[in-house]
Amino acid sequence: MLSPSVFTLGIVGSGIMAAGIAEVALLAGHDVVVRSRSTRGATDVATRVAKSLDRRVERGKLDAPVRDRALARLTTTTEVSALSGCSIVLESIVEDMDSKVALLRELDAVVSNAAILATNTSTLSVSALAATTAHPDRVCGIHFFNPATTLPLVEIIRGDATTQETIDTAAAFVASCEKDAVHVRDDAGFIVNALLFPYLNNAIKMMERGTASMDDIDTAMKGGCNFPMGPFALLDLVGLDTSLSILHTLHEASGNPADAPAETLVRLVADGHLGRKTGRGFHTY
Repeated sequence: MLSPSVFTLGIVGSGIMAAGIAEVALLAGHDVVVRSRSTRGATDVATRVAKSLDRRVERGKLDAPVRDRALARLTTTTEVSALSGCSIVLESIVEDMDSKVALLRELDAVVSNAAILATNTSTLSVSALAATTAHPDRVCGIHFFNPATTLPLVEIIRGDATTQETIDTAAAFVASCEKDAVHVRDDAGFIVNALLFPYLNNAIKMMERGTASMDDIDTAMKGGCNFPMGPFALLDLVGLDTSLSILHTLHEASGNPADAPAETLVRLVADGHLGRKTGRGFHTY
């Protein structure tokens, strides 16, 4: 397994994270192949990337020729087979174990033995995902944070079978993107989400108890801890469905009833109010 200075990155997904990671990799000089299940999904990613790069040019933060060269390195497809030549394939689909397992098995049959398979999961077990593939030694977590274009952190997660060579390749890729890598053992939630989401969950439960209003809790955490946004605004930004999935995983791992997702969060997700992406979550947008 090689650690070249220029990678061919395959990304599977069509959401905001897929587009953000693609943009980061393109600006780092890598070729990027984005695979989506539908032509529309693939086109949406390309459109998001182009619009974001255009905004950089308009603000004077990027030269137009650099934008044009970056976009020329982007390919979109609906075929998994188009990822066969990639040196790293990163899945960034829905945070669901069964969906990720099915995808990794499909990718495992396509990519070369020299490539690594990576998951952008925010909390699912990398070891469990890797164990469903024929080559668990070349599976790891490369967890970008939203928005990937601005947040500097990437968690690199080592599964039980992940080799050092795989980790070194992942670290070389992250460094080439000028991101700050932290190395994490495969524990539920890794570092950030294992610490962050219990706090967010407790904020909801505090509101449910009537300790303080949602707005006052948001104001208190911004003014008292110098956080850029309060817990409810952050939940809406992350997505309430994603937040609920993470909390379910953390709860299953701990087995502690106190870690169960707050009832208000469960209800909002059931009603389809998922935060900023739907126009309504804890706040209305």
